[in-house]
Amino acid sequence: DEVAGLVNEIEARADEMCKAERMHREGILPKRTNHCDTKVNNILFDQNDEVLCVVDLDTVMPGYVLSDFGDFIRTGANTGAEDEQDLDKVSVDLAVFEGYSSGYLEKASSFLTEVEINHLAYGAKLLTYMQAVRFLTDYLDGDTYYKIASPDHNLIRTKAQFKLLLSLEEHYDEMQRIIGEITGRR
Repeated sequence: DEVAGLVNEIEARADEMCKAERMHREGILPKRTNHCDTKVNNILFDQNDEVLCVVDLDTVMPGYVLSDFGDFIRTGANTGAEDEQDLDKVSVDLAVFEGYSSGYLEKASSFLTEVEINHLAYGAKLLTYMQAVRFLTDYLDGDTYYKIASPDHNLIRTKAQFKLLLSLEEHYDEMQRIIGEITGRR
């Protein structure tokens, strides 16, 4: 059964996806003020495509920079839609990953810890995993949280997010290399 297979895949990754919480408890991953809904739609641009400000500030709370970084990669570097049905269209766009990482680290590397920088690519996997779990949970709970366009919409979303997670896993070493090159840690 399709749902059981997704649940098995989620359970197989559960320990790895708890790594951020373990690092925080160990005192090596700080919590910072986070937006917690980082995506292009939450940035206002002027007519010259210059950033004016960040919006949707009701989501701001303490969290890990891995989350904000990861959620932007999940939404901005995905070659498919969040609810893409043609899973062949879903993967991580490494050029977008590199561009965003470069711009992000141009400013953020001055205050991020080495542990945070070393785990940015992990943050992309973590947030994609979390969103897949959220969509699947909502599907199993009768679609009470996310608005849906069809009875299987959250299942479609789950599969698309999981396909993106597989792509992030496949390209993880390359993403780590990109971060290393940007920060001079080849």
